[in-house]
Order: sequence, then structure tokens, then C-alpha cells
Amino acid sequence: MNKLLKTGLAVGCGAVATEALRRIVYYEPEPKYYPWERPPYTEFPNKVLIVGGGFAGFTVAKTLGELVEDRDDVGVMVINKENFFTYWPMVAGIISSDVETKNVAQPLRRALIQYGISFRRAELEDVDFERKVVKSISGLEFPYDYLVLALGADPAFFGIPGVDEHSISMKTLTDAERIRNRVIERFEEITLARDEEEELSDEDLRRKLTFVVVGGNATGVEIAAELHSLAYKTLAPDYPNINLKHIRIVLVDANEEILKELPPSLQRSARLHLENLEIEVINNARAQEVAADRVVLDDGQEIEAENVIWTAGNRASAKLEDLDLPLQGEQGAKTDEFMRVPGLENVWAIGDCAANVDKDGEPVPPNAQAAVQEGKTLAKNILAAIDGEELTPFEYEPSGQLVELGSQFAVNEVKGVKFRGLPAALFWRATYLFKLESPENRARIAADWFLDLFFHPSVTQIRGR
Repeated sequence: MNKLLKTGLAVGCGAVATEALRRIVYYEPEPKYYPWERPPYTEFPNKVLIVGGGFAGFTVAKTLGELVEDRDDVGVMVINKENFFTYWPMVAGIISSDVETKNVAQPLRRALIQYGISFRRAELEDVDFERKVVKSISGLEFPYDYLVLALGADPAFFGIPGVDEHSISMKTLTDAERIRNRVIERFEEITLARDEEEELSDEDLRRKLTFVVVGGNATGVEIAAELHSLAYKTLAPDYPNINLKHIRIVLVDANEEILKELPPSLQRSARLHLENLEIEVINNARAQEVAADRVVLDDGQEIEAENVIWTAGNRASAKLEDLDLPLQGEQGAKTDEFMRVPGLENVWAIGDCAANVDKDGEPVPPNAQAAVQEGKTLAKNILAAIDGEELTPFEYEPSGQLVELGSQFAVNEVKGVKFRGLPAALFWRATYLFKLESPENRARIAADWFLDLFFHPSVTQIRGR
């Protein structure tokens, strides 16, 4: 009885301590409006409509919400085809189950409502610039006084035959799951064939266990490393009849060296690390054709493979071509140094869907850090336009680049400081964990990383998704 009492007291004290810690760590901000006092978006004198909920669109909305916290004359609404914001720096980790998909998808509605910002899950159909109305595919119309287009990007296939039909391109969160499921499916196929005494030929094994990643940018390099982690670390103990020597991961890049945005010393470090993982790197070669069972390169090489992941480039959202906008090819909507679309009243375009330029007229790179900086500047410019004040030209300030190659190695360049290895990987994780908007997602990912130190990650293929 005494032991039972001590156990009960320990459990009770633990529960009290846990609740106290939760209240200290988790701070839930007060919403700008309570449900019964929140005016409809259409009743605000100045209606700001933001189409797109990625890094650019979300940052504009959040910054505007902070700037108009004490004002009731500005209403903000975000419309997006999904009700979550994809945290792209961590998407590659889904492949090896380093992070869970749900924790990379941050709820947009919950994040925005605290600032008094409305959200509607709707997909853009068209924009009537004369009536100042955005039309959705469902038929609903959303009025605006100030419009921000932040439609993001689509994969660029450059007219190469077979890419769209025979490769997996990273467009959405589910594509990372598709890559993971593809690896599991190949392992299952080979296991079943051996159980049925239908030994696969060496050619069949080679094609099924060869994974070609096209594109040596940060996304391609991270995916190649995650494929290695999935096959060699996560799945290997569960499939003892798979000979790991048959697995081949190939990274194809059109440049002289991978990660062309990084300094040469970090490029060499990344390449050496991939080679230590036995990931083949082919430079100065472009995919000329992708078939169901092979990739043909423009230097004459043919790689027999049934698994191709395409990360070789992006273009501005193809949806822009349906709108009456001045375009700059596949770079997206033309804009000035204030991110305004010329010829249209109070219309801005930012992020991957726009050919943004800085105050000196130089092109701004289509990356996440630029999108965040654009969003902050644009929010201030919209408020300046509402108040009749002078606009501020955009000034891009690159802070560097972080690239993780598995959980224990990264190559980073931050404000001119270059570092690599385990310290860089820990810095990568700390930085992106801190930048996560959702406290709940932040805690869950941190907990998963901690548990992975003691437990072998479990990976399953949920078919039908």
C-alpha cells in the first residue's frame, strides 16, 4: 500500500509539474478581435486581399496584422488553395521520416486569426482588375482595394520529354511522401518476388533500386541525402533480404559543381560527403529524356532507373498566364522596385511568381529568405499607400544559405562565415526550428528529433493517399 501511495504521489506531482511547464512554455496570444466583435472583411474601408499562403503571402499578412494592431480601418484576408503553410526547409526530412508531414504543415487559419486576419480556403480562377474582384474556382468573389499576388512557383520541365510522366517533382508535401513510398514499394516488390521464387534479373534489380535525382541545388542535394538515410538506415533493418550493394543513388547536375550558390570550399565538402555516402554525382550533364526505365543524359550516358526525382528548376506559377498581367517570361509578373505591377492600380506581386527587382533594378533571387524580406517591405508599402505616404524600394540583404545532408552533416554559409559537419547540422536544426511559426509544430519536431536519439524511426507506406 505504501508503494502504491508513493507511485500515486509521483504521478500526481509529475502531472502538476508538466502542466506548470506547459503554461510557462506555451504562450497563447490574445486575438485582436473576439468572435462576437469581429467585423466582416467586406466592411473595412481598406480591404487588402492576399492570394497565396507561402513564405511571401504569409509574411505580408502577418506583418500587416502587426502594423495595424491598433487600427480598425484596414481589413486583411488571405485566400489559399490549402489551409496550411508549407515549411519548405524541412520538407526533405519527410522522406526519411526525420519529421512528420503534419508537423511541416503549419495551420494558416490559426496563425492569422490572432492578428484579426480573415482566411478562406479557395483556389484562384481569375482577377477582374476593373471591378477589383478576385474570382475563385468555386464561383465565390472576393473584393479588394489592395491586391497582393503571391502564387508561388511550379516545376520547370524545359520541354524535356517524359519528365512530367515519369518523374516525381517536388510541388507539394505529398510529393515527399510519394518519394518515401516509392522506395518502400521497391523494397516490397523485391521481397515478394523472392518469396514467390521469381528471382529478379540483375537488370531488373538495378532499375528498381536505382534512384536518380536531377538537379544539384539545395533541394536535390538534400533529397539525395535523405534517400540514403531512408534506404540504408531506416529501412535496412526491416528488409534483411535486400542487398544494400544493389542500391544506387545518382545526383545529376548541369553545373560544374553542385550547390552553385555556395562558396567553392563548401561545394567540395558537400560533394565529398555525398561520395562518402556512395552517392554518385554527375556534373556538366543535363537530362535529355526521361523514360519509364531510364534517364538519357545529353553527354550520351544512359542511367537505367525506374525512379526519377526532378528538382532541376522552377518557374513562376502557370496560373499567371490566365490573368491579364504583364509577364516577364517564366520569371513571372513584371514589377518595379516597390513590387508594384505596372499598369494596374494597387496590385503587387511578390515571391516566386514575380520577377522582382531591388532598388538598383537588379533581379531578386526566388528563394525563401528573399520572399520573407519582400513580404515585410511590402506590408509597410501597402500601409504607406493607404496613408498616402512615400513607398520604400525593396533592398535585398542575403544572409547566407544552410543545406543539411542528413541529420549529422550540413554545409552553411552565414554572413560570410563558412562551417560544415555536425556543428553546422545542429545550427541548421536550431535555426529552422526557431523560425517555425507554430509553437506546437516546433515542440513536436523537437520531440521527434530527441526520441530519434534512442529509438529506430518506424516507416510505413500508407497506400491510397
